Amino acid sequence: MEQKIVYGCLDTPIGQMLAAASPEGLCRLCLPGETRDGFFEWINKNYSQAVVAEGSNDVIQSAEEQMGEYFKGSRKVFALELDLKGTVFQRSVWQILLQIPYGSTMSYKEVAAALDNPAAVRAVGQANNRNPIPIIVPCHRVIGHDGKLVGYGGGLDIKSDLLALEGIKVRKESIV
Repeated sequence: MEQKIVYGCLDTPIGQMLAAASPEGLCRLCLPGETRDGFFEWINKNYSQAVVAEGSNDVIQSAEEQMGEYFKGSRKVFALELDLKGTVFQRSVWQILLQIPYGSTMSYKEVAAALDNPAAVRAVGQANNRNPIPIIVPCHRVIGHDGKLVGYGGGLDIKSDLLALEGIKVRKESIV
């Protein structure tokens, strides 16, 4: 049986986002500023045999509804089936991220420690960078060990806005 990936566009207060769903769940969410080409390259790499079609389904509709509630401040926890594609290490990092509560942060160092691998701080950063479902898998809640705002695929302004929405104030300075 041929696998089908459905994708659609979500309108959000931070801009348009592309969302894709496999039969197992939401598999990709593209932040504003990420390229459409990058979105499709990721899908083709991870679902090389799938038929990709624009449209909607229950997963895309639920993602759009829940994202709307999140941006209005009424949703603190997402309830979506996720189809996370990545290495074993990346998926273990993303599972830790899913446990960071709304309105809270962890440092990259704390995430590495939670994995019982305190030397893996850079690897945690790389896994964060490869998170295919930002916001829902809340990589925006990971900050520098000194409380500074560092690294985000959608840009530091979006990361700062997401944290502010959750009531968290951080400094937008990069670590050099």
